[in-house]
Amino acid sequence: MLLFSTEDGGAGLGSPYRPRRPPGVSQQAALPHLRQAGMYAGFQQSCRDGEPLICTTLKSNFLIEAARCPDVVVAQIDPKKLRKKQTVNISISGCQPAPEGYSPTLKWQHQQVANFSAVRQSLNKHRNHWRSQHLDSNVTMPKLEDEEGWKKFCLGERVYSEIDTLSDAENLGIDYIKVGFPPLLSIVSRMNQATVTSVLEYLITWFGEKKFTPELGRWLYALLACLEKPLLPEAHSLIRQLARRCSQVRVLEENKNEEQISALNLLICLVSRYFDQRDLADEPS
Repeated sequence: MLLFSTEDGGAGLGSPYRPRRPPGVSQQAALPHLRQAGMYAGFQQSCRDGEPLICTTLKSNFLIEAARCPDVVVAQIDPKKLRKKQTVNISISGCQPAPEGYSPTLKWQHQQVANFSAVRQSLNKHRNHWRSQHLDSNVTMPKLEDEEGWKKFCLGERVYSEIDTLSDAENLGIDYIKVGFPPLLSIVSRMNQATVTSVLEYLITWFGEKKFTPELGRWLYALLACLEKPLLPEAHSLIRQLARRCSQVRVLEENKNEEQISALNLLICLVSRYFDQRDLADEPS
């Protein structure tokens, strides 16, 4: 697992390979990580000077409509429109401790939280800009419910089909169909919260049965950066599941690959300390 280093000393999830850029693709468009700009612009709009009457009127309308609502409402739900997976399993168990000598320091964890927070602020600021950028002609984002399509889109056919090596011909340039599309800002800026949560679920489900890969890591990092707070119950359950799975893989890592363990430590750190799941946090070494 490769990590990219930043000028401020932080770490993030980077691309596992450095193929040559194909003709006509700018360096900015080929960047596989998120530190360049933002994905989400969210702000709370208050009443401007000269418009208090509008706000008062809206509030009055809300109160009137609320008074007209019956005390009990029975929803008419079409079972055919419900998602197949409706059950949310929440486990109260924590993460497994890091292998001896690999538990991150408290200073390192605080630095990662600060870096991640700065990434999110930058993404929030520039989301509208990146959403307006045209996608390349070879980028076709799957539909929301296309679980297998999203796995192939994010991880690539090589990881999806569990092919370990690339041929010499494939190493000559970037074939995103085979290596997976990186979470480019022009892509993730188009994902609303329903899509972010669904894709996160697809990839965490994949991770529950498969090994950790750089392609998976970069998308998990990106999707966590896109999650809005406060978390919805489904997202809350998913990120806890992710942290526990990272701790399991970390313990089972036979060769104790330092780069991979650092990546797993990073994801556990973000879930536990940025998203306030403190019972999952690593005890500082």
